[in-house]
Amino acid sequence: MRIDILTLFPEIVEAPLRASLLGKAQEAGRLEIVVTNIRDFALDRHKTADDAPFGGGAGMVMKCEPLFAAVESLRDRNSLSQVYLMSPRGRRLDQSIVRELAQGPDLALICGRYEGVDERVSQHLCAGELSIGDYVLSGGELPALVVVEAVSRMLPGVVGDWESVETDSFYDGVLGPPQYTRPREFRGYAAPQVLLDGDHAAIERWRRKEALRLTRRRRPDLLNNLDKDDRVLLAEIEREEDAERKGEQP
Repeated sequence: MRIDILTLFPEIVEAPLRASLLGKAQEAGRLEIVVTNIRDFALDRHKTADDAPFGGGAGMVMKCEPLFAAVESLRDRNSLSQVYLMSPRGRRLDQSIVRELAQGPDLALICGRYEGVDERVSQHLCAGELSIGDYVLSGGELPALVVVEAVSRMLPGVVGDWESVETDSFYDGVLGPPQYTRPREFRGYAAPQVLLDGDHAAIERWRRKEALRLTRRRRPDLLNNLDKDDRVLLAEIEREEDAERKGEQP
């Protein structure tokens, strides 16, 4: 997959893109990430990429001409079917959107800055806008990195062990289960015995049940589409926690 990131500040994204799994995936040829400096496509000798907003107001607005030119320069290397503006008013990123983005052959992310981006970019250049949450950052570079990281994990070969992806939070609709490693006991706190007994069916059931327990406590909104087996486990959890509240044995 090819991912293009278009930004006024390439230095913000370049170092993270070379690190860890993203760097290894690019070295192995499983992922291509290209950073384009929008300012290179400015029309004047000062490389001006922003201007005062029509109608007045605080701040500056990113100009449409450099952005259109920067995106269109990718036409021979990117299908431009998935061009997204990183914006706080966009669709809030979740795993279903990540899956959707990962299904395409390529992706282009525009990093907004300043007071915003000329509306014609969103209306006539982009397939949509993406947000990583209901808060405001100084620019779209860090959100773009979040999108790249999330999408790359869904691509075959980027994460060495696919089971690591399948046990991620949200991969199958709920939060991930608790994880433990050596030592077995630390300061009197022991790892659950079920994880040490070697019964793989019991371990799988425990992990799913604890994932549901965490989700019930922290993100109950995710429990709307459970299958029959999950509903059985959830009923067990509810009985256990009800008994615990009453001071009884479950």
